[in-house]
Amino acid sequence: MAAAVARAERFGVIAIVEASKARHLAALRAMGLEARLAAEVALNVTMEELLEPSAARARLAAAGRALVTAGAGTVVLGCTGMAHHRAAVEDAAGVPVIEPCQAAAGLALVQCMGERRP
Repeated sequence: MAAAVARAERFGVIAIVEASKARHLAALRAMGLEARLAAEVALNVTMEELLEPSAARARLAAAGRALVTAGAGTVVLGCTGMAHHRAAVEDAAGVPVIEPCQAAAGLALVQCMGERRP
């Protein structure tokens, strides 16, 4: 979420199922970011569909575009099973798309590099 709000005032989230939305909202409230959520869209697909490269891609792209229409300047993928779709969603939505594991790994690398002393 930090990566999303660092790049835009408002963000959207793509969830795998409707039930994920309550969990995401609770986390956003705890972080004080609830007001910056433009919208959240649930795909309501199975993990098998999500992991198939072409099966869910059109739905992910449509979800990304819907979030931008709702005011999102960035999109967060709400499930690690979406990682291989990140670039396609970004191309379709026209805004940065954040994959949380990639963002966390990038932040960890920056932290490690910052700790190195000459």
